[in-house]
Amino acid sequence: MVPRMTQGTIKRPDWDEYFMDIAHVVSKRGNCCRRKVAALIVSDRRIISTGYNGTPRGIDNCFEGGCPRCASDAPSGSSLGECICAHAEENAIAQAAYHGIAVKDSMLYCILSPCLMCTKMIINAGIKEVVYETEYHFTEQARGLFTTAGVVCRQFTRP
Repeated sequence: MVPRMTQGTIKRPDWDEYFMDIAHVVSKRGNCCRRKVAALIVSDRRIISTGYNGTPRGIDNCFEGGCPRCASDAPSGSSLGECICAHAEENAIAQAAYHGIAVKDSMLYCILSPCLMCTKMIINAGIKEVVYETEYHFTEQARGLFTTAGVVCRQFTRP
């Protein structure tokens, strides 16, 4: 006979930790040679779309030379206008659209804080909450847009 588990015996992750852990697994698919980032879109505690950073569909992977900027020795954060890689949030939204999945009123979990471009996409897609783990060039302008648009944006801290 298997002993019955008592309350407190099993440590279950809360929903934020659960989805952020999954985002870290998804990031392993990223094909950018500089950084691995992922995003999940969640509705009613169910994953409806995932995205990771890398080159667009049909283009050589970044680590195979698909993005000349990433293959160069450009310093981190420079020449971003030359980078052809799509961001994880952008890909998660695009994948949902590609498969006809509505993201209105959903949540987005991402490893890094959204850039200004992704902030605008998140707002226009109707996503209502963003949870990110690490802050990365999260501008006051992006924060202000989220606030003005009524999108909750918060940083996840591991327990």
